[in-house]
Amino acid sequence: MKVVAKAEQAYDEATAKQATGRSLGEWFALLDQRGGPAAGRRELGNLLHTEYKVEPWWSSTILGQYEAAHGLKEKDGRLKGYTICSTKSIKASPNDCAKHFESAKALDAWLGSKHRLEFKDGGRLENADGNLALIKKINPGKSIRLIWEQPGVGENTPVEIKFAPAGAKTTVMVTHERLQTREEADGLRAAWGAALDKLKALIEAA
Repeated sequence: MKVVAKAEQAYDEATAKQATGRSLGEWFALLDQRGGPAAGRRELGNLLHTEYKVEPWWSSTILGQYEAAHGLKEKDGRLKGYTICSTKSIKASPNDCAKHFESAKALDAWLGSKHRLEFKDGGRLENADGNLALIKKINPGKSIRLIWEQPGVGENTPVEIKFAPAGAKTTVMVTHERLQTREEADGLRAAWGAALDKLKALIEAA
């Protein structure tokens, strides 16, 4: 899948003020007053979403920029960053959905072209679009865990793909975490979304 690391919209002081009623600096000052980093991401996120009715894109952006401004890094020296989640409901069983991840030929039909794949714990995935991943753990028909390694676009970030039964359908959910910039997060959300659209069309046309 082709990934273009580009934010959905600008997020400077002026655009934040126009969209949310406060500039980034004003939001940072408010979050400092309401407990600051010690309050934790969940509490500050709830504050923005519930009390101030900030829409999700701006809420996550404000928190991401706030944590970066404070230098709040995890033990690995990187920001906790952004998390994106792409989902698609597909008329098929979990096993039928999962099998489209299990061979290079199957991946070529919806994720990208010229795949090289070792579908096993510790195996690797790569393709002509530059997508690179280490396969950490396969739970057949239920989940696949990866470490995404694409240079410059989500490098060294965890991905979990889940196949959850929902009646006659399966919810395919891709969760991609620890993305360090808004640009990476929005680019990968768009790319995973487009890929899952192709997967749904492929499976349901069969």
